Amino acid sequence: MTADTRATRAHATEVDTHFDAVVVGAGFAGLYMLHRLRGLGLSARVYEAGGGVGGTWYWNRYPGARCDIESMQYSFSFSEELDQEWNWSEKYAPQPEILAYANHVADRFDLRRDIRFDTRVTAAAFDEHTRRWRIETDRGDKVSSQFCIMAVGCLSAANRPPFEGLETFRGPVYHTGEWPHEGVDFTGLRVGVIGTGSSAIQSIPIIARQASALTVFQRTPNYSVPAWNEALTAEQRDAVKADYPALRAKARARPTGFYFPFNMKPALEATPQERQRQYEEAWQRGGLPFLGAYGDLLFDKAANDTIADFARRKIRDIVRDPATADLLCPDNVFGCKRLCVDTGYFETYNLPHVKLVDVSRTPIERFTPQGIVVNGVEHSLDAVVCATGFAAMTGSFERIRVTGRGGLTLAEKWRAGPRTYLGLATAGFPNLFIIAGPGSPSVLASMIQSIEQHVDWLADCIGHLRDIGAATIEPLGRYEDDWVAHLNEVAQVSLRSTCSSWYVGANIPGRPRVFMPYIGGFPVYVQKCNEVMTNGFEGFAIDGAKATNHAPRVRLTERWRVPLDIEVISPAAIAAKRVPVV
Repeated sequence: MTADTRATRAHATEVDTHFDAVVVGAGFAGLYMLHRLRGLGLSARVYEAGGGVGGTWYWNRYPGARCDIESMQYSFSFSEELDQEWNWSEKYAPQPEILAYANHVADRFDLRRDIRFDTRVTAAAFDEHTRRWRIETDRGDKVSSQFCIMAVGCLSAANRPPFEGLETFRGPVYHTGEWPHEGVDFTGLRVGVIGTGSSAIQSIPIIARQASALTVFQRTPNYSVPAWNEALTAEQRDAVKADYPALRAKARARPTGFYFPFNMKPALEATPQERQRQYEEAWQRGGLPFLGAYGDLLFDKAANDTIADFARRKIRDIVRDPATADLLCPDNVFGCKRLCVDTGYFETYNLPHVKLVDVSRTPIERFTPQGIVVNGVEHSLDAVVCATGFAAMTGSFERIRVTGRGGLTLAEKWRAGPRTYLGLATAGFPNLFIIAGPGSPSVLASMIQSIEQHVDWLADCIGHLRDIGAATIEPLGRYEDDWVAHLNEVAQVSLRSTCSSWYVGANIPGRPRVFMPYIGGFPVYVQKCNEVMTNGFEGFAIDGAKATNHAPRVRLTERWRVPLDIEVISPAAIAAKRVPVV
């Protein structure tokens, strides 16, 4: 019996059942939160819309899907035994292997018995009389809990643009974020791919190997750096495992939450020849660390121009047709959108059956039964792949009616953009916690490390509330306002805020333009969280305590209290020189 088969067995509807905590989502965040709640001796129920664990890696099964952080760091760090027993096969793990890892974690820590799969939470309302959350699902469950914890993921609500005539198209239409579990065979088909973001850049080279013709519809070109992926040898794995804790500690002290060589020198202090050599060496190493070639690339436009020019020259060197190469060259700031990592993406456009269609000036007009029309020209297709991304950071919350004090819904409160304190909670919604939410480093850091830090902090917070007999905790409005102001102020220092990206919700018409993740750097953010806890959860209102709100007992967050790597604090330190870091 497979893990997915075990996961989808029907369960009895739960009505008037009471838990200490309900967790929404069984991705990496939900799994680890459940593990820590059990460690506190609390009862918990996890509801998961999918048929198995894994979250992002359960749904995103498109060809070529893999992580863009090296596998040996893209994993949980809470268990040394888990670190030692799991063996990653490649430098960048593919989706099936990451999903297998999530299933291994679920089985190793016996997590499935408290998870209800194929069950979507539809509503969560705070009862001010009982001071508990009432949770409802699409399976008829109606339960209550003291704590409601949103582990819904940052990139899990697929964006499906409402193309005119889509329903008339005779062929199948797929979305990379909701890929069929049985896979798709494009052999001999004329395939259209809409979008050139990360999922498209990963899947296009593989789809091109099968399709008889591939047409890519591009609105905005993206920068991409080669992954140079390779199999990991036993010697490479053993070298990391010999001192895994040291690697983890170094990673926690870095702005991104993962470790890689970083050159803090300013780009403009180097000669053109020195920059060329430095960029070439970084390109040959590949991956996201390419942005660490110099320390000022995301803060000085003139410095950024040098790396952007280098990347565009690489594209023109690879793509033989000059017109196609020009279309593939971005003209925005390098790194203001999520940097993509690829294997043979630009080379794919040299294949005779691959065509690039620019839809930036003349958007897709409509679907027809036979294909897609752009600028009056019909492109005949047998199948279409929508690589159109997600309603990032907040999209999953929009699928659940969350109601706090006084009948205020989360949708109403966040109408002009998400507002949180530390990305962990939002005023007016007592005992509602968010893992890796807007207002935290989240997608700008290693996601699994961001998740672990949040879960450990939340576990210590919940443990403290139990220690003092408190009923509720929620942010104070003025502290939330100050955090949102700081978030926006720091974002303006970085060049990341200068272009239209999903970081600001620009990929979906009508969404408020707000820079959602915290850009000040992972260790500076962690230090702030630690200070808030040490100061008796400063900025939070704790209600109903039977004991004094003394300094909390630190159970789990001690491992996050690491010295800042002053030599490589880069984004946080550079921002701090111009913007006070609270």
